[in-house]
Amino acid sequence: MIKHEETETLSAGGRAWQLVYDLLNASKPFMNTALAGFDVTPMQGWVLKILSARTPMPMSELAEHLGCDASNVTSIVDRLESRGYVQRRPAADRRVKELSLTPDGVQLFIEIDAHMKKNPPPMIEQLPEADKRQLCEILQRAVDSVQS
Repeated sequence: MIKHEETETLSAGGRAWQLVYDLLNASKPFMNTALAGFDVTPMQGWVLKILSARTPMPMSELAEHLGCDASNVTSIVDRLESRGYVQRRPAADRRVKELSLTPDGVQLFIEIDAHMKKNPPPMIEQLPEADKRQLCEILQRAVDSVQS
C-alpha cells in the first residue's frame, strides 16, 4: 500500500482509483468466505457473473474479460462444466468454443448474486446510510460512463 505522503502527489482520480483498488483487495477474504459457501472460487464466481450478462461467449473473449491466458480459462471452465454450471459448444467457426450457463449455472449465479447483495462486506455495511447512498450514486455514474 502507498504511504500517506505518496498519496498527496496523486490526482483526485488517481487517489479514487487507488481507494477502489484497496477496497477490492481488502474484500478478498470476504469474497473467498462468501463464495466458499457455494463451493465456488472467486474466479469461478466471476466467470458466472460475466456469462450471466452475455451468453454465449467465446472462450477467448472470456479470457480477455478475466485478463488471463486462455489456458487458465480452460481449467476454470473445465471445473464449472464438470459440475454442470457451464456448457461449451462449437461456434459457427468450429475452431471457436462458445460458453453458456446451464440452467443450474443460472440458478447458482442468481443465488450467489442475491446473497452478495443481501450481505455486503463489513467495510461497506458499516458506513452510514447517507454515505452508502452517495457511494452508490458515484459508482453508478462511473459504471454508466463505461456502458455508454
